[in-house]
Amino acid sequence: MQIPPSAFSSGLSAVQGGMNRVAEAGSEIARNSLPARENQAAPPAEPDLATSLVELKVGEREAAAGARVIETADQVLGTLVDIRA
Repeated sequence: MQIPPSAFSSGLSAVQGGMNRVAEAGSEIARNSLPARENQAAPPAEPDLATSLVELKVGEREAAAGARVIETADQVLGTLVDIRA
């Protein structure tokens, strides 16, 4: 019996996307906390702190949701194995 890995793949993709979002938001927060250089004419447009904090929370939720998808897929697979045995 072949079980497609789509649920596991979707969960893993969501976890990775959440981790990437958290890493990017963390980098933006760290970058915005540094003092501006005096020799820089005009600072490039960067997300403000509030936007970065929201992205951080969104990434956290995205990774948590992906983990729940993986857990559920694991439980479903376990149930199918139990039924089949």
